[in-house]
Amino acid sequence: MGQSNGNGGSSVRVEIYDQTYHLRGSDPEYVAQLAAYVDGKMRLISQQAATVDSLRVAVLAALNIADEFHMLKRKYDGIATDYNERAGQLAGALDEVLAEARRAG
Repeated sequence: MGQSNGNGGSSVRVEIYDQTYHLRGSDPEYVAQLAAYVDGKMRLISQQAATVDSLRVAVLAALNIADEFHMLKRKYDGIATDYNERAGQLAGALDEVLAEARRAG
């Protein structure tokens, strides 16, 4: 699948929407997975949009992937905020318990 290029990266031959690309990355399997994901998105969109213009399909796929990314990022940011708030509450409660223990001890 890949070959080393001497600086730690590997060249990977992938096919996206019937076009062959030679890409480089430190993890050839990951690059191949990304390419397969993009290929799948482009094929799905080409079926739904009923267009044969590969540039249009690529732009619509990019918008779809960007939308997925931003929805997941928004979800992650919300979870991270909740986590940080809860960690702050627990740290405050622990501080109170430790302060009471010091006063009693």
